[in-house]
Amino acid sequence: MTPDPAPTVGAVLAGGLARRMGGGDKSLRSIGGRTVLDRIIKRLTPQVRRVILNANADPRRFDAFHLPVVADSVPDNPGPLAGVISALDWTASVDPSFAWVLTLPGDAPFIPRDLVSRLHAARQAADALLACATSDNRTHPVIALWPVSIRDELRRAVADQGIRKIEDFTRRYRRATADWPITPVDPFFNVNTPDDLAEADRLLASHPDL
Repeated sequence: MTPDPAPTVGAVLAGGLARRMGGGDKSLRSIGGRTVLDRIIKRLTPQVRRVILNANADPRRFDAFHLPVVADSVPDNPGPLAGVISALDWTASVDPSFAWVLTLPGDAPFIPRDLVSRLHAARQAADALLACATSDNRTHPVIALWPVSIRDELRRAVADQGIRKIEDFTRRYRRATADWPITPVDPFFNVNTPDDLAEADRLLASHPDL
């Protein structure tokens, strides 16, 4: 099990509309005989204290995973920041000793097994408030560590100031990054289209340890 550097909740933002996939939940599509979400949960669970799902509409579609499903609490579909707010609020209400939330999208089946520990190490080394993942010279703002203490500031930014993009909010603070190599596979590969699903199947066939 990956060491637990700080009490952290893992929040999978699993409620995307998957328009490029033809509708439905990307996280419930299958690769290698298992759903994308199942693969994410298996990778994430050893790294955190609790795992929750952020999704809107009928939560019963996720019943098989036996996890709390937390809907957006901010109206008008303001994007992924609404999921971050809901995850922070849920964490604060369940156990104040959980000081951190890791967010990640529900379409990235190959997340690193050291994701949480390396993000915590990066923020501690940089004396930063936030931390997010990078790979292949790209920042992945959704794959990030958030302190629960920031939830009221984030809510004001979204509800009162109209902030919608994660980086428009996070640039206000010191943010560390942790970088991962992309060989043999970019660990933040995501499945947005049918072609991506086919590529994920190919990657699994070539690298069974994924």
